[in-house]
Amino acid sequence: MADFPSYTSTGQKAWHYGFRVICGAIFFFLVAPIVVIIPLSFNATMFFTFTPEMLRLDPAGYSLRHYRDFLESPEWQRALRNSIQIAPVATLLAVTFGTLAAIGLSQRHVPFKRAIMAVMISPMIVPLIISATGMFFFYSKIGLQGTYWGIVLAHAVLGVPFVIITVTATLVGFDNSLTRASASLGAGPVRTFFKVQMPLILPGVISGGLFAFITSFDEVVIVMFVGSAQQQTLPWRMFTGLREQISPTILAVATILVVLSILLLTVLELLRRRSERIRGVTPA
Repeated sequence: MADFPSYTSTGQKAWHYGFRVICGAIFFFLVAPIVVIIPLSFNATMFFTFTPEMLRLDPAGYSLRHYRDFLESPEWQRALRNSIQIAPVATLLAVTFGTLAAIGLSQRHVPFKRAIMAVMISPMIVPLIISATGMFFFYSKIGLQGTYWGIVLAHAVLGVPFVIITVTATLVGFDNSLTRASASLGAGPVRTFFKVQMPLILPGVISGGLFAFITSFDEVVIVMFVGSAQQQTLPWRMFTGLREQISPTILAVATILVVLSILLLTVLELLRRRSERIRGVTPA
């Protein structure tokens, strides 16, 4: 039971418990579809249903066959390799361009700062189908349609806004007198960046990079427009499997991606807390 102050009214107490119920219902609505997928991925049959054996918690109703299918299937492994080859490179480009853009936009003398910021984060706001259509026609003109670098650049464009936002948030508490002190001691701009700025904004850079990696690894719409059959990624393979051939292997892949996302989000939360401690927002 909650320990309410003596002056709390009955209506306030009711709202306290009602608010908790509403939050719990929303949380259940968001998490339930993900929670259902995980046990279904261990189904011993080839169906998307809970069998009587599974409901009875009979070990015979559970199996790792779908995970074995994923590890042994040439199509799934090719899609996994494509995702692993694309996402890190796209993340590296997004982190590089996004960090430089955030540092530049943080300077006071930059004209039209708000307009430039709006343009830079527009891929985060514009519907993906519109961005994918525009990239398709643009890449067709310059010869990047259906190429590896075409997908990498497209995913880097999607990741740049996340890096800009996280790095900009980190730069809010940055003391510019540190860079001036570094310059007065004879350090050049590049040395000042790597020795002074980068250690302080590193949590924001890593957070933006993780967001960019997740965006690239999970993206399916743009890669279907820009890529070719040889560049089929893991999400694209999952979409194709749902549309053409319903296989529980998709549930196993979805579970792996959920676990990966949870791990990355945990790292993001740890980095956020570290960034707050560095900036003095929270006590060490």
